[in-house]
Amino acid sequence: MDLALLRTFVTVHRAGSFTRAAALLGLSQPAVTSQIRTLERQVGRPLFLRQARGVTPTTIGDELAHKAAPHLDALVKIAESGLEEDSSLRTLHLAGPPEFTAERALPALTELTGEDGQGFALRASFGTADEVLEGLAAGHHDLAISTVRPRGALLSATALCDEEHVLVAAPQWAGRIGTGTLRRSGPAVLERVPVVEVHESLPFVARYWASVFDSRPVCPGTVIVPDLRAVLACATAGAGLAVLPRYLCAGALERGEVVALHEPAVPPLRTYFLAVRTGTLAMPHIARAHGWLERAASDWC
Repeated sequence: MDLALLRTFVTVHRAGSFTRAAALLGLSQPAVTSQIRTLERQVGRPLFLRQARGVTPTTIGDELAHKAAPHLDALVKIAESGLEEDSSLRTLHLAGPPEFTAERALPALTELTGEDGQGFALRASFGTADEVLEGLAAGHHDLAISTVRPRGALLSATALCDEEHVLVAAPQWAGRIGTGTLRRSGPAVLERVPVVEVHESLPFVARYWASVFDSRPVCPGTVIVPDLRAVLACATAGAGLAVLPRYLCAGALERGEVVALHEPAVPPLRTYFLAVRTGTLAMPHIARAHGWLERAASDWC
């Protein structure tokens, strides 16, 4: 049986789509379809059920994938191990949200980039959860950090850490509001306070209000900037209240540049996931970076 056909088959099985598999393999969709049909003729049974969106493996398809995939992954590992002596051939492509990637992941991974010739080159890109997972599935990235756990067999994910969200504002706003008033009156006291957010839909504020106050925010969005670091800068300058990850505003809180307006018994949390394409942890540089980030994350939570 042709190994190239098996490689295409396993990629389709993991991707759940001829189109996504073609992108991963660098082939045209008709070429992938032709290879799968050839393999089905050799096996004598259909391997996939074609659907409106993607494909679903048949029982025979699942059995073949479970038998073939480990061996193909082992061959990839053997091929990649031959590159270990030349770090210039190994480049790690990382994608994730701009703030968390810049403040957490990149400082941790840069420790591995020049380690006596045993490191790797590092390339980073930023995007939304959907963007980084789509890029990972298409083969543009090796690791993706996302606040959404990917579905399907193509990508696998590990919970990396949780971030706590904090309702903050500059001291002058805290003085006007009064934290005691907020505890007694609830979020109504905040209705006239302007909001600094990353999007017009107020995603961080809305999530906080739903989790802590069991309500929807009615405060206006005054400053909208698509970066949480800019949100912090505007809140520090007195533009209004903001909901921010604690790791991002911890320094400003310690310095008194912003004040926590509320400290709920159970603060809202958001989970980050570290995602890879299934099977790629057989590649040494990806496995090393993955493990390094997992260990680093134990100090972030």
